[in-house]
Amino acid sequence: MKKPRTLWVAVAVVAGLALAYPFLISVPYYLHLGILTLVWVILAQGQNLVQGYTGYVSIAQGAFMGVGAYLSAILSVRYGWPVWGTIALAPLVTGVFALVVGYPSLRVKGHYFAIVTLAYNMVIFVVFMNFTSLTSGESGIPKIPRPESFVLPGFGEVAFSSRLGYYYLALAWTALAMVAVTLIVRSRVGRVLVAIRQNEPLAEALGIACWRYKLFAFVGSALLAGLSGALFAHYMGFINPTPFAADTSLNAILAVILGGSGTLAGPVVGAAIVTFLPEYLRIAETYRMIVYGLILVLATIFMPRGIVPIVAAAWRRVTARR
Repeated sequence: MKKPRTLWVAVAVVAGLALAYPFLISVPYYLHLGILTLVWVILAQGQNLVQGYTGYVSIAQGAFMGVGAYLSAILSVRYGWPVWGTIALAPLVTGVFALVVGYPSLRVKGHYFAIVTLAYNMVIFVVFMNFTSLTSGESGIPKIPRPESFVLPGFGEVAFSSRLGYYYLALAWTALAMVAVTLIVRSRVGRVLVAIRQNEPLAEALGIACWRYKLFAFVGSALLAGLSGALFAHYMGFINPTPFAADTSLNAILAVILGGSGTLAGPVVGAAIVTFLPEYLRIAETYRMIVYGLILVLATIFMPRGIVPIVAAAWRRVTARR
């Protein structure tokens, strides 16, 4: 009973810190980074579902994020749809798109699957750049509205025009994404995904239709990517294809690896690292990306399991001595 109690205490502490974060910082720019971190947590949790739990590396997460961002932006800006509706629709459409492209892609395995998803990312990026009648190309889509305010009984009007309001909106969506992923990985489906990661031929020999579960993980990762894209678009107020290149997909992979692949807390830690670390390195602007890349390479070499498993193992050793 000790482990579950410790787990719930840790969850309560993290949730409390997340709720209090806007009031613990003194620099407004850190609130901006906090919002981006929450968006990245959703994106990285999707990557973790297919990479960490299923064992397949997808390099299309940035493209799926872009699909959700552009869909929500176009519907709200050009067709006047309510923002709440476009944010809800974006992940669903992204998931359908992933279902269509994932069905043939998951017939291949290993590095071939990664190459196929990288090709998808590049093709979708080219579409964003050149389908100017729809996406406006490199000029982008400006004046993307924030979600409409509403009246909450007992609290008055809840608005999202400010960073503070949008932070709690992003936090609510992140919490829902975390709960959804937790329910998946702790269910029979999650156990099958782990079995595929550990020994796919054995899972197939036991009669498991592995491609169905792999497709489920791939579509689930795309759903979360589409949601993160919609939240990103309506927060930034402007999008162009640049944030949805293959670099974003690679950073999502790094976030999972650095935080801890196949753990629920890993993508949270990894998302914070890939969001905050480049900003802290701006003091060395000339060598910023070199230092950033060196830190990531060293962390991958010396902490291949990620930060969360290392911390968890150290905590278990400490508690075992008591």
